[in-house]
Amino acid sequence: MAAGKKIKVLVVDDSAVMRKLIPRLLDADSELEVIGTAIDGDFALNKIEQMKPDVITLDVDMPRMDGITALTEIVSKHRIPTLMLSSLTTRGASLTMKALEIGAVDFICKPSASARVEEMAGELIAKIKAAARSKPVTHAAPPAMQSQSKKRAGHQNGFPGAEHIVAIGASSGGPHALRFLLPRLPADFGAGIVIVQHMPESFTSVMARWLDDICEIEVKEASEGDLIAPGRALIAPGNQHLRVRRSALGGVAMLQRSSPVNGHMPSVEVLFDSVAREYGKNSTGVILTGMGTDGAEAIGEIKKSGGLALAQDRDSCAVFGMPKAAIEKGNIDEIIPLTDLPSKLISAVGRCGSMEVTHDAEARRA
Repeated sequence: MAAGKKIKVLVVDDSAVMRKLIPRLLDADSELEVIGTAIDGDFALNKIEQMKPDVITLDVDMPRMDGITALTEIVSKHRIPTLMLSSLTTRGASLTMKALEIGAVDFICKPSASARVEEMAGELIAKIKAAARSKPVTHAAPPAMQSQSKKRAGHQNGFPGAEHIVAIGASSGGPHALRFLLPRLPADFGAGIVIVQHMPESFTSVMARWLDDICEIEVKEASEGDLIAPGRALIAPGNQHLRVRRSALGGVAMLQRSSPVNGHMPSVEVLFDSVAREYGKNSTGVILTGMGTDGAEAIGEIKKSGGLALAQDRDSCAVFGMPKAAIEKGNIDEIIPLTDLPSKLISAVGRCGSMEVTHDAEARRA
């Protein structure tokens, strides 16, 4: 976007109330201009040709041509950054995951009552601006899984708990990045994985299943007391902070509902702080694509404790916010393209079956 140029937004929603309220919210920001509205996907595709918007807000669930069908054409023909508007339901979450898989940049949840629409104004405006600055990022399809019998091998075949841990933080663009990264880790990956992805509580369980279906490792939404084990990835539930604690059996997940940190619950900052404290030199922190600065400070604690601190590079990020903040603070050991991250993590922590788990942080930086 050129400096000083307004971001042109097309609002697509079947609700007449939302088509009135959303433009009112957006027009209050001097950097945004709503250039049109559409009642469904079919009307939207016609208006895209005429109006050339910079960003589209697209309702997921609409009659005639729904958001998923329209998004497929928007991504394939127009490559315009698209922000999905979804309901806070399991169906809404499933459709949103499908939209992210197709190529939506991000999503926002609509309040259940139109009277509360103003509550999402700040998030909606920030995400539209981030979408305008983003670029389409395409990744190879997930590799085919070898066999279901190999899945979950790490924590079922003599490795009850992980000595090493990989902590990942992500926000906008994170589901795309995780969908590339996690399927490329083997079932005998030599570390437990804990993840904070900024997402509402009705969505994280759906995302965990969405990822688990295509991974050799196990991916699940974290529950209180879950064992952190090799070959297992635990995703923080929406609206709960995730911490880790080491015990005689190994690391376990601890969940807490409290106040947001850096504006988020779950917060990457909270997770990284506990990982640095509990695992020290046996920890690896990874900051992926995302808006804001969550985790940028605490990944420095992982680095100071002797662990390895990694950040996704600008070119492979949908939104280079969180990685940039961590890099500018001097808290990152290595900046890595997303395509190189799976092999970097495998070489850093090893594989259980080969007993080549690496515990020396300097060796992992090599």
